[in-house]
Amino acid sequence: MIITIGGLAGTGTTTLAEVLSEKLDIPYISAGFIFREMAAERGMTVLEFSEFAEGNDDIDKEIDKRQAEKAKLAENLIVEGRLSAFFVDNADLKLWLMTPFEVRSKRIAQREDKPVDLAKVEIITREKSEALRYKVIHNIDISNMDIYDLIVNTDSFNPESISEIIIQTLKVI
Repeated sequence: MIITIGGLAGTGTTTLAEVLSEKLDIPYISAGFIFREMAAERGMTVLEFSEFAEGNDDIDKEIDKRQAEKAKLAENLIVEGRLSAFFVDNADLKLWLMTPFEVRSKRIAQREDKPVDLAKVEIITREKSEALRYKVIHNIDISNMDIYDLIVNTDSFNPESISEIIIQTLKVI
């Protein structure tokens, strides 16, 4: 079973990947895991590699490629990442998490210990930048939901409930 989980910052993709991984007893990987793996391969800290990756489209392409390769080699895997559904061709279920902007802002502010107003500004800036990068690098419109099998509002359900929705969905596909 291969599952992709995507969503904007603050939607709970990592939390859900962890809960599902435990409940289904299958491993998960994330774009962040791959990023750290690539930094280690180059003998860099994550911060050093992050600075190196800025303006280097090949790093983004390599992360996407590695996620897809790991999924192709796996029998069971959860792949968490904003663009995972676009690159993991063999996914049995492609999931997108969405959450109202106000809720995401509060979650990120709390997680990063910053004012909500600052989190809002940073989210807007980051998401505009990412949407442009995804379009330029991959010709992907991140707002197009056609690729997803299931879209869940994580403000309406807690991670446990969402995992149950997904488990029930897996029973019928």
